[in-house]
Amino acid sequence: MTQDPLQALRAATRNPPATAGKPRLLIAGATGALGNEVLRRLAGSSAFAHTQVLAREPITAGLRGVQATLVPSDLPAEWPPAAADTGVVLFDPPRMYYQRERALWTPTPQGVLPLARWMRAGGVRTLAIVLPHAPGKLPDALKRGLATVDEQAIAALGFERLLVLRSAQKPRGQRHGNVGSVLAHWMLSIFRYMIPSSEQPVRAVKVAELLAVALQIAPPGIHVAGPELVWQAGHQDVRAVARGWLG
Repeated sequence: MTQDPLQALRAATRNPPATAGKPRLLIAGATGALGNEVLRRLAGSSAFAHTQVLAREPITAGLRGVQATLVPSDLPAEWPPAAADTGVVLFDPPRMYYQRERALWTPTPQGVLPLARWMRAGGVRTLAIVLPHAPGKLPDALKRGLATVDEQAIAALGFERLLVLRSAQKPRGQRHGNVGSVLAHWMLSIFRYMIPSSEQPVRAVKVAELLAVALQIAPPGIHVAGPELVWQAGHQDVRAVARGWLG
């Protein structure tokens, strides 16, 4: 069927979807399984006008509306300003067999505070700090949270919303007060292989989903998702867990 030339002309000159009023997103550390999922989910949604990812080398972004912002060094104080409304900081190490991830800039725990200052100077009002979803991937400086970072100093920078998502950790088992209770718990544990989903580690896609929901519904203030809450989000309804967390 031949297409009407007038219709084709109208389609070609039609204005793109309006992005006025939508926040601009900036991601530092869009690497690893978690970074890839966060970038895919946030940049692929209609929640943001466009997305910037910090990179050491020029790259061609594979997602529409995503562009690389080159940084000249590892010191954010030396960088030119970058305008954004929402900033996301991730720590998953790059997968070296992905050329795109090797070109991206990844933050360190020691550099989070200068990075937060740089983002705030660029207009970022919402900052989300997401630790690796798998505890085994944690650098030593992150094993007790942000051990080397003064979180109060980050909070004092004036962000309207500060979100911190800890690494997922399974809730501790309940204590049993008598021998009968211990025996019953042991007998039931034999059948755990029948429900393996509750024993599996939290997937990166679930953490990315929790972050996306939190960015949508979080009120102003500081919000910290502890390891057990992140674990629950990975094995329950993410939106329900987020609503319970954020009120």
